[in-house]
Amino acid sequence: MIPRYSRPEMVAIWSPETKFRIWYEIEAHACDAQAKLGVIPAESATAVWKAKDVEFDVARIDEIERVTKHDVIAFLTHLAEIIGQDEARFVHQGMTSSDVLDTTLNVQMTRAADILIADMEALLAALKKRAEEHKLTVRIGRSHGIHAEPTTMGLTFARFYAEMDRNLSRLRAARMEIATGAVSGAVGTFANIDPSVEAHVCAQMGLVAEPISTQVIPRDRHAMFFATLGVIASSIENIAIEIRHMQRTEVLEAEEFFSKGQKGSSAMPHKRNPVLTENLTGLARLVRMAVVPAMENVALWHERDISHSSVERGIGPDATITLDFALARLTGVVENLVIYPDNMIANMNKFRGLIHSQRVLLALTQKGVSREDSYALVQRNAMRVWEEGADFLTELKADPDVAKAMTEAEIEENFDLGYHTKHVDTIFARVFGD
Repeated sequence: MIPRYSRPEMVAIWSPETKFRIWYEIEAHACDAQAKLGVIPAESATAVWKAKDVEFDVARIDEIERVTKHDVIAFLTHLAEIIGQDEARFVHQGMTSSDVLDTTLNVQMTRAADILIADMEALLAALKKRAEEHKLTVRIGRSHGIHAEPTTMGLTFARFYAEMDRNLSRLRAARMEIATGAVSGAVGTFANIDPSVEAHVCAQMGLVAEPISTQVIPRDRHAMFFATLGVIASSIENIAIEIRHMQRTEVLEAEEFFSKGQKGSSAMPHKRNPVLTENLTGLARLVRMAVVPAMENVALWHERDISHSSVERGIGPDATITLDFALARLTGVVENLVIYPDNMIANMNKFRGLIHSQRVLLALTQKGVSREDSYALVQRNAMRVWEEGADFLTELKADPDVAKAMTEAEIEENFDLGYHTKHVDTIFARVFGD
């Protein structure tokens, strides 16, 4: 991922230096386990740790790979240059390249997941704070983009909180599913390496042993991981779309914070655009791009092929780096979002009481009018508001058929905004707990 949409901590997980360090640790821990079994000399295992504080030369490894055409062999050759050929004789004993590659990938993905989990916890905290702040800030709810009935800005934030909280549970489950390692040798039968070596390596690397690997760790685990990232990205877009709508000039119920010195347009000095949430919409598309290739990686030939490898070299870093950046950006947007309660009320009143039509409909049915007739009575008065700019309450009071069923005071009772917020506490308790 390009630096513009990257944060250093996540980028570091996917750097060549980090990758080779993990490769080295896997090999060194495997040597320790082999020595304990008596398969290799103890002094040979100890000698491997001479490279513990060495910074591996990425350029040198790349140079060797240009000859060997094999990345793991290039690394092992470089390791032998550091610790000595004789001491390196037993490194990689009984192992195959995928033991190193797959276990490393899962280490990287679990570390990436840990960062993403922290990102989501920060976002949840921001959403909860804004929900509590605007718990009873009334705004119009919309269906099909059209005014429906009143809701609150707090409920909007609470809805996004609940969605992201579900995503956090999904991510934690995906992290657990991906946190496996394999050191089982060619085709996964442990013919040339004892299963206890795998157990030791996995324990040292913070993983659990894959119950059965072929020569690779099953890719359904990875597919689930990237699918989860895709769902989270879609939820980010869901929030971004709402904010973009609220910032439209005709709506302006909220807007991204516009900092001193910020410019909205190279041509129009008046512009204040929702650039951050538009950016988040685009970044969500990039994260979702990883999902289908990850699904397609599940089906490999027999015990293994490497059709998945090139895919994962791209989607592993790109999806996690992009999502990390997007979550952090969204958290900042939510924390600094400027809310305009007065505009919310003004928007809600643009159609002069239409938002109370359902209450009037239900009140008429309670007075003995059939639902069909009640609907017709309410709709004909509502249409005059739409088409002629009339006032809904005034029209209802003037309608003789409505007046037969309800007094003016009874009609007015159905125009109370507080009616729509009476269960906000109940919803908040469901979302945030008592």
